[in-house]
Amino acid sequence: MTTGEQDAAQDDGSGLGALARALLAVERRSWPGPGAKERAVREQLGLSPTRYYQLLNALLDDPRALAHDPVTVNRLRRVRAERERRRR
Repeated sequence: MTTGEQDAAQDDGSGLGALARALLAVERRSWPGPGAKERAVREQLGLSPTRYYQLLNALLDDPRALAHDPVTVNRLRRVRAERERRRR
């Protein structure tokens, strides 16, 4: 995540900017069907799905994200690790 994106409307006390908190909030939700999450990402966050996943992947390595939402971050880290294992 770039400094500008991170600083945009910074800080609820977690050390995470508004965008980082919004990314985690999107991942906490369950989605009804294919395309719903990507549509919400475009409409609510103004990001392309590709950029969203780039930012989310970087966020998973941020200790502040883990402190802010450990359940979501740990779940996403497990999913990422499983995908990496399958690629090998």
